Amino acid sequence: MKTLSRRAWVLYLMALAFLVGVGILLYTFVTNADSWAMKRTNRHIYNSGVLSTAGTITDESGAILAQTVDGKRVYNDSKNVRIATLHIVGDSQGYIATGVQTAYSDVLTGYDLINGIYTLKQYGKGSDIKLTVNAELCTTAYEALGKNKGTVGVYNYKTGELLCVVSKPSYDIANKPTSDIANDTTGQYDGVYLNRFFSGVYTPGSTFKVITAACAIDNIADIDSRSFKCEGEYKVGGDSVKCMSKHGTVNFEKALNQSCNSAFAEIAIELGAENLTNTVNQLGFGQTYYLGKTRLARSSFDLTDAATVNIGWAGIGQYTTKVNPCHMLMIVGAIANGGSPVQPYYIKSINSPSGDQTFKPSTVTLAPMFSETTADRLQGMLRSNVINYYGDGKFPNLKMCGKTGTAEVSNEEGGLSPHAWFIGYSQREDLPLAIVVVVENGGGGSSVAIPVANKTMQKAAKLFG
Repeated sequence: MKTLSRRAWVLYLMALAFLVGVGILLYTFVTNADSWAMKRTNRHIYNSGVLSTAGTITDESGAILAQTVDGKRVYNDSKNVRIATLHIVGDSQGYIATGVQTAYSDVLTGYDLINGIYTLKQYGKGSDIKLTVNAELCTTAYEALGKNKGTVGVYNYKTGELLCVVSKPSYDIANKPTSDIANDTTGQYDGVYLNRFFSGVYTPGSTFKVITAACAIDNIADIDSRSFKCEGEYKVGGDSVKCMSKHGTVNFEKALNQSCNSAFAEIAIELGAENLTNTVNQLGFGQTYYLGKTRLARSSFDLTDAATVNIGWAGIGQYTTKVNPCHMLMIVGAIANGGSPVQPYYIKSINSPSGDQTFKPSTVTLAPMFSETTADRLQGMLRSNVINYYGDGKFPNLKMCGKTGTAEVSNEEGGLSPHAWFIGYSQREDLPLAIVVVVENGGGGSSVAIPVANKTMQKAAKLFG
């Protein structure tokens, strides 16, 4: 009997081991099957490691951005369009991780967990993807950046559609300068595979004053009746926060109009680390946002053990603060939308090889970043910036609201020249679009970033207004 009992336990253990093994096998298959199918040795999909068989990618107007012809990926006829849309379309070798050709390679090749690449074998291609971006608008924005590196993003703050996603430097995907990129010593191709809009983080400079202003509206009851005296710096003990000008006595709104460092450093120090941190947490700093299969770089803000003077610097968008451009676009979009941001997206539709629509996005409104009262006050202040400081003539017929930034940077961010920023949106009922512009080491936000924003928004008005 003892022998039979021992044998039974051995059988039980063997059965348990078998079931555990099957479970591990199934788990491994579910979690890794797509990567196995997408291996670049799979000749049904890749030719010498280059994507060759996949569905068509078009822009929102139907213009072809990428397609397979005779077993080879070919791109838009216009070199300018190919260059401007490179980072949203992606390359065929997978270097640009956030590009559609990499992030949505399983969709484009027709892979699914149940059928594998059966669809690809049956139809000779996978699903077609239509983007929300407009190729003409991307080209205009890319050219507006001139010789500068940087990024431009435009989205509809009512629907969430991303209409423009541009990152520079770029290259012509149809004629890739492989050796030039690999052997570059000039810095011309620095970060060429990085989509700066999705994956970049930058010191925000004075664009952050909009966030400090929001915190002040929420926490300083008499902020609108306050006055601030600027003598070119705000002294904090033996230290100081420098200002670009001596603005004299200014009120809250005029301090934002003139981007007075002294006033906003004083406001930030009065607010303190706890209030500022609570506000940025409400705005999504430190959070990870996803746009479909694309993960945004996280914005960061940390005043742990910060000296008083550094709280002042943080309040004007310096110190250690870093912001992702797409995240900043969501923040300014939330202001325009009454306090609640709309989730950005860039996939307009997906159609199977048989022609059936398998995906259609919906507008998703996220948790409020601002109260309606605070958003309304910020709207007035941002409109005042344009009317009373930049001038409506900088944005003809756009009814723009906005804020510039001139962000001082260190060598770790690529040079000593400031990054030029502009964030803003149109108040026109027929043009509910928000924009973010970052010109790396470009200089002043007003002189450099505003022209880029205006050229891009004027084109958007022609296309969508």
